[in-house]
Parts: sequence; structure tokens; C-alpha cells
Amino acid sequence: MGLTRALATELAEHNINVNAIAPGYMATDNTAALRADEARNAAILERIPANRWGSPEDMQGPVVFLASSASDYVNGYTIAVDGGWLAR
Repeated sequence: MGLTRALATELAEHNINVNAIAPGYMATDNTAALRADEARNAAILERIPANRWGSPEDMQGPVVFLASSASDYVNGYTIAVDGGWLAR
């Protein structure tokens, strides 16, 4: 987040926006072992208000938003795509 903010500040004068996406727990090959561990999986899901692992498709909306002109005045921000994990 710090790097995102620093680059956003430095590059804004050149009409370059810098933002980031912070994904939460995503159901991918890299998290297969965590999801297979019943105790660990339950502990993770208990903390996610959405009560599910994210999917790569959950990233589509934020990516399209940041790539579109709808986010032209958004600069230096990190969007959490985490099912509410950071809200707790």
C-alpha cells in the first residue's frame, strides 16, 4: 500500500494513476492444501464474512473498474477483494 501511494503521488502530475488490488483468500491451486485441511479451512471461512473463498472471477469487477475511465479520479488506493476479511 505504501508503494502504491508513493508512486501515485509521484506520477499523478504525469496523468498516471497508480492503484492496487489486495486479494483475500482465493480458491486457486496455491491454496489447495489450505482448503483441504478441514481445521484450517474452517478457521479461515469463520473469519470471512462472505463465508466462502474468493474465486479468480471475483477479481474481474475491480480490474475492469480500475482499467476503465470510471476510475479516472481514483489514485493511490488499494481495493481489498477479500469477502469482508479486513472489515473485521
